[in-house]
Amino acid sequence: MPVTSPTENGGPAPDRSLTDEEPAEHRRFAAHLAALRSVAAADEAELVAAVLRDEDTTMARSAVVRHIDRRAALLLTDVRFPAWAHTLAAVVAGDDFLVRRLREWTLLSALASGGPWDRDELAGASDWCQRTAVTEQVPASPEALGWLAEHGRTRRVRNAAAALLRASGPRGPAPTRHGGKASNPAPGTPPPAA
Repeated sequence: MPVTSPTENGGPAPDRSLTDEEPAEHRRFAAHLAALRSVAAADEAELVAAVLRDEDTTMARSAVVRHIDRRAALLLTDVRFPAWAHTLAAVVAGDDFLVRRLREWTLLSALASGGPWDRDELAGASDWCQRTAVTEQVPASPEALGWLAEHGRTRRVRNAAAALLRASGPRGPAPTRHGGKASNPAPGTPPPAA
């Protein structure tokens, strides 16, 4: 008997996740995700391309972005990341959203692995990218965190970056906030008068 969950009116609702009543695109989405989770590295690009050829482009893009997010997080500081990103970039080249997501994961990889990164690229990155950069998932450098603490697009990003800097200990002074503006005073410089 299928598992049930209550509906809004209190009655049971059948678990349709495994029934033929489930819309075809939902079944294909689940199948795409399962295939992408278990694909061998050598076959990954071909499978991503096949998923992107699905007639439901929105569903296909959603499955691929989930895959990119999962794989990029796993490979973030791995030496294989650049080659993986380069290979997938060719496959997703026709989709602006996927291209941007992959490019932002490449920026996050640089931040996490201590590679070179560009302040303008970080400034122009999406809110998602800046928020991800200030999570413990991305061990960004103190320099990157300091920049985000001062220049992050949202207060949430600035505060999270400053908190990570404070938590990291004696790597350098955490930026402080005075009068709504971020500053990183030189050692021994007193804070501005209120």
